[in-house]
Amino acid sequence: MSIISNNLQQAVALLQANELVAIPTETVYGLAGNAFSDVAINKIFAMKNRPHFNPLIVHIHSVQELSKIVKSVPNKAQLLADAFWPGPLTLVLPKKDTISSLVTAGKDTVAVRIPNHPVALALLKMLPFPLAAPSANPFGSISPTTAGHVERYFKDKLQMVLQGGDCMNGIESTIIGFTDGEPVLYRHGSISLEDIQAVVGNVIVQTKENHAPQAPGMLDRHYAPNTKTVLTDKIENYLNPSSDLKIGIITFSKTNKPNHVAYLEVLSPKGDLKEATANLYSALHRLDSLGLDLIIAERFPNYGLGKSINDRLERATKSK
Repeated sequence: MSIISNNLQQAVALLQANELVAIPTETVYGLAGNAFSDVAINKIFAMKNRPHFNPLIVHIHSVQELSKIVKSVPNKAQLLADAFWPGPLTLVLPKKDTISSLVTAGKDTVAVRIPNHPVALALLKMLPFPLAAPSANPFGSISPTTAGHVERYFKDKLQMVLQGGDCMNGIESTIIGFTDGEPVLYRHGSISLEDIQAVVGNVIVQTKENHAPQAPGMLDRHYAPNTKTVLTDKIENYLNPSSDLKIGIITFSKTNKPNHVAYLEVLSPKGDLKEATANLYSALHRLDSLGLDLIIAERFPNYGLGKSINDRLERATKSK
């Protein structure tokens, strides 16, 4: 029996009982629990097998809710919120005591955003608490962009996946923190660095930290298929016509499949980085399900959302 459902009332009841529900957002599906409940938060970490030093993102339905969980909002944070909320932007701000240190990995800041998805917003408005919701996948695995991806990961552990269709943006939110009021990029995401800079000017980039990350998505290895995956500027370097390896390829827009390649995933035949971003994880899921010996990913143009795609592919191809 499928755990996928459209029943918002059931989702509310489960969340109020400190159970977890996978929810759709415009970025990826999240594994959601009551952000004010240590019981629910511990269940999130346990189900994902996520290390407790890696903080969670808290989801709210309106800017008015922000005052319940943060102490202050720097001027440039307000500018970014005005420009991009609801949307795939997470802000790391000084937390109030209402947010447990479990959520924030012991830090005095909390990552927060307003998702731009009608189902997620409807659910949040029905609840008396915000939701902590990291991606609904086992820690380090490919993030889910469909309800089916979540069900395959957690069908024996999770009671419900709230159906919301395919995720429109396809990769996680961009995460911005602040040092002395100045913005710091902690994670590339669905909003490009250039778009952030257009609102607030210079942004410090600090996207890697393996021991005490300020935000999710900063670990070297993340978003990874089970199949061995490599990232290259030149796919031909990994192709040996005499090899009997079963190979799958991910490219930006090249549609010519070499004869000795089993599968080709073209993320955007028309060369649109936004379309490619939306299709990235689904393509990785498909290739990872085919019993391949090797996935070869082509490096993307390193500007705009291409930086975000390259960031995911670099982390997906790091050795364990």
